[in-house]
Formats: sequence, structure tokens, C-alpha cells
Amino acid sequence: MTAEKLILDYVYDKEVALANTVYLTQPIGGGATKDYTWAQVLSEARRMAAHLQSLGLQRGDKVALLSKNCAHFVMTELAIWIGGFTTVAIFPTEGADTVRYVLDHSDAKLLFVGKLDTWAQQEPGVPADMPRIAFPLAPKTTYDTWDAIVARTAPIEGRPARQPDELAMLIYTSGSTGQPKGVMHCFRAVTRASEGIVGRIGTNGQDRGLSYLPLAHVFERAYLECATLVGGGHIFFAESLETFVADLKRARPTIFISVPRLWLKFQAGVFTKMPPKKLDFMLKIPILGKIVAKKVLTGLGLDSVRLAGSGSAPIPAELISWYRRLGLNLLEGYAMSEDFAYSHISSVEKNLPGYVGVPLPGVEVKISDEGEVLIKSAGRMVGYYKRPDLDAEAFTADGFFRTGDKGERRPDGLLRLTGRIKELFKTSKGKYVAPAPIENRLNEHPLIEMSCVSGSGQPAAYALIVLAEDIRGKVNDPAEKQRIETELAAWLKQVNSGLSNYEEMAVFVIVSQPWSIENGMLTPTMKIKRSRIEADVADKVDGWYAAKKPVVWG
Repeated sequence: MTAEKLILDYVYDKEVALANTVYLTQPIGGGATKDYTWAQVLSEARRMAAHLQSLGLQRGDKVALLSKNCAHFVMTELAIWIGGFTTVAIFPTEGADTVRYVLDHSDAKLLFVGKLDTWAQQEPGVPADMPRIAFPLAPKTTYDTWDAIVARTAPIEGRPARQPDELAMLIYTSGSTGQPKGVMHCFRAVTRASEGIVGRIGTNGQDRGLSYLPLAHVFERAYLECATLVGGGHIFFAESLETFVADLKRARPTIFISVPRLWLKFQAGVFTKMPPKKLDFMLKIPILGKIVAKKVLTGLGLDSVRLAGSGSAPIPAELISWYRRLGLNLLEGYAMSEDFAYSHISSVEKNLPGYVGVPLPGVEVKISDEGEVLIKSAGRMVGYYKRPDLDAEAFTADGFFRTGDKGERRPDGLLRLTGRIKELFKTSKGKYVAPAPIENRLNEHPLIEMSCVSGSGQPAAYALIVLAEDIRGKVNDPAEKQRIETELAAWLKQVNSGLSNYEEMAVFVIVSQPWSIENGMLTPTMKIKRSRIEADVADKVDGWYAAKKPVVWG
């Protein structure tokens, strides 16, 4: 009987067949980069795996990793797997309290400290007696270093195998509400989901990708790291926010994934160089329109992209349409940590702005009587670590995962999300309001970067508004401030005209402090932390309604 092929088998095959082919390209400062071939990646991973085994770790033990995206993140994951262990990746922006929680909850035995911006603030969250290993790009520490370890350690030879049901990783959800949960994924689920993604998007050895979304999150882990481990390709890493455009132009990606907030930022950057109306006019002109569109994509570093994806949160339909007018094949997808990002993706044949795509091969979908989207996926998690109570709640009797999302399906399989069941709130009018679709509509306006619709128990909903970055610096100008108020008041009226009366918003509140990962208002994947935002403004809400104005400044 032939053994089931798993992700490490694909890696071992590439170690031989693509030994001298560059797999990872890492910026090392000053515009310089370092390439790692498949043979070099596996040589270092095998040596680190041998070192981990020498420490007396037991098979299946959890090994943690705290780092921004870099080549050594991928090497470490491979080392952990080859050594017989389980990866626990922590978001590199987490504070000390969350770092401590994840390390304690996961029973991690060792921590790899990688490329980080705030290690001094995070280090107090690491138990004093926990062994640590520092990456080459880590902050200066006294820990044993990666390079020193691999230089003195002989590699594990052969093709060390993992069993299909062994745990490959714990993915800690980004925690938009409460403490993050540890989602357990076995090697079978990781492999089957990765194979399905490769088959659908056509990943091949010639594709290039830029890794900058957190690898601790399932989106980047599945669609870039694991997809290339199975299907091949060349991963470039971003050095920093300041060098992002240069990093993008160096990589010239053929596959590029992002999240809605960043797609909006790219668009805003284009609009700072060319007003929207002028660009729209030029795009309509035959021949010239194609030249202009190509120039815009080249300026963004996206001129070589054959497939662009958006996920992690809803994206405004108009934004997708805008990118497609530029000639960018931007497709929306839908998945979550619990199915290893293996759920829905748009295709060239089946896509429509406002819809998140069709099921990936083998994925079963149905809508419950309550309107909830239910998914059965090859990437299904084993369960939540140490939370069998949540496992029982997460699945239906016939094995479908309860996503918590409300949705509608067309006969051709295209899925449209209509809100989060748990995010619904009821105004004093007695009807439930789904905030996400309204926020998605609000965010289409160029003045708005993000929004949060709320109003539980109030006579009508309200919307908190974060102004676009290029607008925020102009609010001290009285004339500009008046223009913003006038435009947003008109937008409030326009959006309300498309809503049911019980959904209509009474007021836009412009927040004074933009939401960020650092101030705790956004998750590491840039989704809004709704309950945190609502709690932060709870004592001000009555005053906003009392002002009886369409736009107020928070």
C-alpha cells in the first residue's frame, strides 16, 4: 500500500530536483539581498532539526516562532516538521500579554526569536526559563544563534516522515474578540488544502510572490508558503514598510495577495498622483487607456501579476471593478483559519464584484435555515487546542463547520456574504442590523479608510469613520474641514437611501485617532476589533445623537 503523500514529501522531491534553484530571497539591509536555493534551505533546516532533537524534545512537542516574515521563518517551520515537532507561530505585533498567553496555552518548549520591531516590549512575556534561538535578523541578544547552531551541527539525513494525523501547526486566531484560539492542523489537512490551492491558482516553479502579510496568519501561510512548498515558486520577502515599493518592484510578483485595507491604500496612492476623475476619463479612451493602465500597474509594481487575490475581510465591489479596469485580474476569496484557507475563491470564469467566489475542489457548502454559511473542507481543522467545548459548538451533526457568517448562494455557486451572525445588533426599532455590508459600502468613498457601524439599543445606527491617510493631515484647515463634512453628509444620505429604514444611520462620527494594530483597534490582519472600538467610545455615544448633526468629530 502506497504511503499518503504529504507536504514534506513534496519538499524532499524539490530538494533533489531543484537543488540549485533559488527558492527564497531575503533583504539584508542597504538594498542588498541573500538568495537561498532549495538545497541550502533544506541543509539549514535539517541541521536545525537535528539540534532541536538534541535538546531532548519529544515527538509532537510545540516549538514557537515569533518573527516578521523572513527566509528563516520558512526554514524554521521545515526544521520543526523534519525534527518531529509542531509549529506555533505568534504574530510579530503581539504585546507581551498575548505572547505569554500563547506560549503558556500551547505548552511551547522553545522560542525562535526572529526579525522584530518591538522585542523589548515583547520579551517580558517570555518565561525566563524558556530556551531561545535568535535568527540572523533578530534584535541583538545573548541567545544561541541560528548561524552558530547550523555551523556546528550535522544534518538529519534521509526523508524523515510525519504521519497524516500528526499535528503540523497550531494557528492562533488573531483574536478580534477575546483571547486567541489555537486552531490545530494536521499534516493531511495542510497538504490536501495546499494541493487544492496549487491546482486552482496554477502555482508553478516560475511564479514569484512577495511575502509581507503575516506568515503567522493562515492566508499567507497557505497561499504563499505552503503553496510553494507543494507547487514550487520563488518567494521574495519585504524588508520594511519604508522599502515596500522597492521590494515589490524587485520581486515583480506574478501572484500577489493582499487585504482590502492595503488594496485601498494602493488606490489612494494612485489618486495622489492623478485625480480619480481624470484617471477614469483617460481609461475610457481607446489605446491611451491601456497605456495609462499599464503605467499605473508598473508604478505599483504589479505589472507582472497574472493573479491577484484579496481575502481576510470583505472588499468593496467598486474597488475590485476599479482594479480590473486597470487590467489587474483581482479576485476575491473567502476562507478562515479553521479550514486552512481552503474554502472559496473566484475564478476567471466565475467571479462577480461583491461575491467571494465558488467552492474550491472538494469543498461542500450549504446555507442553514438561519442563513449561516456551513463549510465542509479538506482543510478542516482537527479542533481547538484544549477546547473540546468549542469543538462541539463549531460543527454540525453531519460535520459542517459553522462559519458564523451569513450568506446567499447563486445557482452557479457564487457566494455573497451578508454579515456576521455574532456581529448583528438590534436598535431600539427592534430589528437586527448587519454592520459588515454597510461598512463595505461606506469604505468605497475616497475620504474613508475604515469604518465601524454600531448602535445597539440606540434609536438608529451610527458609523465611526477613519479618514483616509492623505486627508487626515488637512483637517486643521477650516475650509478643508467644512468640505469633508459636506462630502460625508452627502455620502451618509446616499448610503442610507440604499438601506432599509431600520438600517439607516443617524450620524457619521469622525474619529480623532486612527485605528491601528499598535493601539489595539485592529487585529494583526487589519480587521477591526469591533468590541474594543465600541467600548472605547461607549461614554460618548449619547452626545453624538444629541448633537443632531449628520457629521460630528469624535
